[in-house]
Amino acid sequence: MKFLRVGPPGAERPVVLGEDGTAYDLSGRARDLDGAFLSGLDTAALARDVAAGVLPAVDLAGQRVGAPVARPGKVVGIGLNYRDHAAEAGAAIPAEPVIFLKPSSTVVGPYDEVLVPRGGEKTDYEAELAVVIGRTARYLDGHEAAAAAIAGYTIANDVTERAFQFERGGQWDKGKSAETFTPLGPWLVTADEVADPQALALRLWVNGERRQDGNTAEMVFPVLELVRYVSWFMVLEPGDVIITGTPAGVTLGRPGTPFLAPGDVVEIEIDGLGRQRQVLGKA
Repeated sequence: MKFLRVGPPGAERPVVLGEDGTAYDLSGRARDLDGAFLSGLDTAALARDVAAGVLPAVDLAGQRVGAPVARPGKVVGIGLNYRDHAAEAGAAIPAEPVIFLKPSSTVVGPYDEVLVPRGGEKTDYEAELAVVIGRTARYLDGHEAAAAAIAGYTIANDVTERAFQFERGGQWDKGKSAETFTPLGPWLVTADEVADPQALALRLWVNGERRQDGNTAEMVFPVLELVRYVSWFMVLEPGDVIITGTPAGVTLGRPGTPFLAPGDVVEIEIDGLGRQRQVLGKA
């Protein structure tokens, strides 16, 4: 199934899409698309309700689309998880996943404005597959358990201010944590609709120029291993998000290419997960 949230920031309504693309309002069934909803999600029962026409239809025309997960407790980032990206960054292939955290205040909708932070000089993009957790996960013992903990998938732009990341003390979190730095969406696609998370093409454009063109098959550590691995270092809770790394083509790896500036347009798509678009502004 595909879920999304529509409405003004802080007042979004949960919506589910039927097989024909019709949108149905879930606000009578769920407070929001949050951890509580995901942990109790019964897609088969919900599909029956959609087919029976018992949910009110929603006209999406002209409505803002919010992030498809409300208030994630944490966003867990994975660095250098594509071999070609590690190469363009001049870094070795990690022996274990590189983990960083992004605050939930970075999360915005898929079409919301992304702000170049004050003092920012090297704002960059990163197209990424995002994994949404649906069950509490701690010390998972294998990939089967990891798969059972996944609610679904969406698109993320792991926006990064490189000057803060590398030139202000060498702490990645500084470059990853500015407001608006994690656009998510448009949809949360449930795991049962993603046949193989390691066979998804992902693409990114800046002002219409294709900059990234990769495939999740190229990950160093696949999705299920990332979920298993992260659960040994922190408790994953329903609604948490793991962003799984980016392929080659970021501005950092393209000498002579200007970094993002106000007015630039970034677009990302991943097979089966939709497309997002942001216009850059200034904080």
